[in-house]
Amino acid sequence: MTQANRQILIVDDTTVLRNIMKMQLQRMGFSLIHEAPDGSAAMKILHARKIDLVISDWNMPVMNGVELLREIRASEVFKDIPFIMVTAEATEARLSMALQLKVDELILKPFTLEILERKIIRVIQ
Repeated sequence: MTQANRQILIVDDTTVLRNIMKMQLQRMGFSLIHEAPDGSAAMKILHARKIDLVISDWNMPVMNGVELLREIRASEVFKDIPFIMVTAEATEARLSMALQLKVDELILKPFTLEILERKIIRVIQ
């Protein structure tokens, strides 16, 4: 599958961060990019589209990234979708929780666009 055909879902309550990630994904050759401001909206998109990768912030209102990851991993339909979690809080407890929930990659804020690209490539190959 080419990058242009992969559907990516960016989940973050900060519009600026979603836009930055979207621009980087477009530079990488992705064109089917969907956005959601929280996990609840993301689940609606997951049910409507064939998403190939989720990039989600940890802290969001309504449904946070951990709740979204739990719901995805508990679903027979969505459980194998690669999931990248973005967080500003790199505590040992958070890292442990993310690993237990089977996150594919973790990105710590602030991050460079090179780090974002490297993590995306790692999980979609």
